[in-house]
Amino acid sequence: MIRDILRMGDPRLLRVSRPVDRFNTVELDALVRDLIDTMEAADGAGLAAPQIGVDLRVVIFGGLPPARYPDAPVVPFTVLVNPVLEPMGNEMEDGWEGCLSVPGLRGVVPRHQRLHYRGFDQHGVPIDRVVQGFHARVVQHECDHLDGVLYPMRVRDFSRFGYTDVLFPGMTGGDD
Repeated sequence: MIRDILRMGDPRLLRVSRPVDRFNTVELDALVRDLIDTMEAADGAGLAAPQIGVDLRVVIFGGLPPARYPDAPVVPFTVLVNPVLEPMGNEMEDGWEGCLSVPGLRGVVPRHQRLHYRGFDQHGVPIDRVVQGFHARVVQHECDHLDGVLYPMRVRDFSRFGYTDVLFPGMTGGDD
């Protein structure tokens, strides 16, 4: 089912989410299906449960890149439950981000270039990956939602933050 996506300003987006304590349940499977349906309908690169008003540590990301990231490498479709992120090194990389909860805006956000992340899929199968670049950026962006952080909170240079149609005339979409 396609769910409404909460927008910046909704206090539910600022909460720290609770861990999932039971895997392979009808409820968790339904949440994942709703996240997938909602992300696909919005042409997003990822979506976190808090963005649809569910206070659980569940994110999805990847699959085919959205139209606004035509040159991005393909990130494998992933359901990530109770993620743990560990930056690898101190190397940071600036990159443009948007968000389905912050429609119409984009900004440059510093993120760790390399990342080790762990967690589980909705069935409790462990996930353990070392990633870099766009994949690392997407994971960090989505997992920020689980801690009540929206990407504008990480923007350092507000001369590189603004409306997508002004910053990138002719670009379609613009939100992750």
